[in-house]
Parts: sequence; structure tokens; C-alpha cells
Amino acid sequence: MAKRHYSALSQPTLSMSELICKTLDHDATDMLIDKWLEHRNDAYWEWFQGVRERKHAANTLRRQVLVWNKGDFLPENIFCRTVDTGRLIPLDRTWSTHVYHHRSMQDRKLSMMPVVFTMLPELMMLRGMHDIGCDDVYIIVTDMKRQEMDDVTEYFNLVCRHAFGRTCKPSVENEIQFNHMRLSHTLLKQRRTPCFPQIDIAFRAILHEKRPPFIILFSHQTTSYSQILFTHPLFVPSEEIFFDFPSGCPNPCCNDDCEMIRFPRRGIEGAVVLSIKRGRRNGRKVRSREMCNWIDCSICFNEETSQYAESSEGSQSSADSGDTPNNNGLVCSKCRLVKYCSPEHQKKDWEEHRRVCAKSAAII
Repeated sequence: MAKRHYSALSQPTLSMSELICKTLDHDATDMLIDKWLEHRNDAYWEWFQGVRERKHAANTLRRQVLVWNKGDFLPENIFCRTVDTGRLIPLDRTWSTHVYHHRSMQDRKLSMMPVVFTMLPELMMLRGMHDIGCDDVYIIVTDMKRQEMDDVTEYFNLVCRHAFGRTCKPSVENEIQFNHMRLSHTLLKQRRTPCFPQIDIAFRAILHEKRPPFIILFSHQTTSYSQILFTHPLFVPSEEIFFDFPSGCPNPCCNDDCEMIRFPRRGIEGAVVLSIKRGRRNGRKVRSREMCNWIDCSICFNEETSQYAESSEGSQSSADSGDTPNNNGLVCSKCRLVKYCSPEHQKKDWEEHRRVCAKSAAII
């Protein structure tokens, strides 16, 4: 079989990439989370405490929410509404991280764990926002400086907007090829590793083959920072919740201009969202669904309806009461944060839901 030729305008495959992929599995992620909790960062703890006091989640079933109603500061006690299924799930669900890096890092026996550990709180939040399709997180490690990272980000925006799954105009093809050559020359001149063509191959191949909700470009400079590139506006964290999310910078005078990790604190306005064409061979279109909160249930409620049945005294009581749900589902009357298709599924979900279920309060 002939080897595929790489160009800025043809779709690459991961088999063409020369980057080394190191995978940190669920057990490695668990270990990193335990280590992060052991060496608690006060800035993040204070932020979560502030979220707890603000009570974003009161009386809402559809928008993004983050809830910490009970227990100590542990991932299993902090719940996030998923953007794809509308479920309220704890942040203790782990993931596998696939880190693509230049072979020189392996030659120097550099571990990939610090890469993941550096942005662990951000990964926990992004994982918690997705019920489906986020068991695998993809990171490409570079040593680009901030301006170079911005230029590469703008290039991928251009390519996805005009050439990903599309046939672009000759004028746009020329623009893409020109910017590809410019970035390749710039990174080569600065002796960046990996080179830009290898970054491009890995990035576009992951987008095409894995269809992730986001990809992270991680800069392995002295002051490490990252760029999170989302593949749909639905996947972007809400400004209402994350407007004051910590940047991770150890400098007490840190501001928006020195963010080490560019977690989008201003919602869509501050996020990098790639324009990905979807449908048919380009993958399924992204839709926000509202599903029964029991994790093993596949029932999806009609999002156009607005009237909900209520349980009598919260999830556990309702599950025991034998109430019959209508087509819109049963809402937990105690917290009003979750819906179920039946009392049986309320009862099955209670062991997890009890950690967050509390009487709703007015939004502060």
C-alpha cells in the first residue's frame, strides 16, 4: 500500500505522525487526583468554596451548573451538569489522557504525568461537563511561546473553517498554504519541537479520527500554559460559573494577560471554538439532550416541553412512592436538579444522587 502524501490541504492520519503517544490510563489519573487533593491548592479550594456559597444551581434543569451541597472537598461530592445529556454527575469520573510529544522528551526520560498534573483541575471540570465522548483526552505537547501558540491557534481556526470536511476556494487554499509555510519556517528558525508539520498532522488527524469535544495544545516552556480548542460552542464552560476560575499561575499578581492555562472564563467570548463541519461522513451533529439521570438509562425527554412531573419528597421518597411519571419525566422535588423516566430509576440513582440532593435555594 502506497504511503499517503502529507500536505496542508489533504487530510492526514495518525499513522503518518512521528510523535510519540504516551497514554495515562484511569488508574494513573486516579493517582494524580489523590496527589492533587493531598497537596491542595488554596486558590482552587477557595474557588470551589465560592461556588458552593453562590449556589448557581438552584432551580435549574437545563443550563450548566456546578453543585457542591454536602460533604468534604472531594470530587465525588462535587457535581456538574453534562452539556450533552443534561445529567448531574460527580467529578470523580476519570479518563485516559493521550499525550503526543516529540521523541526528544522520551530520550530525556521526561514523564508525561507533570503535563497532566499541571492542568488537572481544568481536566476534571472538562471531563465532568461531558457524559459521552470524554473518556479520552488528547494533548499535544510543544515548546511554543505565547505568540507562536496564538498564531498556530489562528491557523487551525482558518483550516477548520474553510477546509475541514469542505472543499475550499483557490484563494483560501493559497492563504492556508502561505500560513502553513510561515509557521513551519518560524518554528524551525526557533528550533521548536515538534516542528509545525508534525503538530498539524497530529492535530487534524485527532480531530478527524477521534472526534473529541476539545484538544489541548500544551506548551512545555518554563512557565507552562495551554490552549484549549473546542470543537463546538456547546462544549465551552459557562461564563456564569467560571468567570473567576483560577488561572493556575503561582504569581499573586496574575491577571488575564498572564494566564498559564487558558481556561475560558468568559464563555464563548473568551474561548477558541473551531468551526467543524458535521453530518454524514463528518460525524454526527452535536445536540444537547435531556436524559434520565440514571446513568444506564437511554431515555431522552422531549426538550420542547416545559411541564414536569414532580416526586413527592425528593428522589428516594419518590422512588418508594410508586408515582407514575408522564412523558416529561419525574423531577426530584427536593433539589429540582435531576429528572428520571421512572421511580425505579430514581431509586437506582439514589446512592449517588444523595450526595448532592438538598432543598433548593434562591439564586444569589
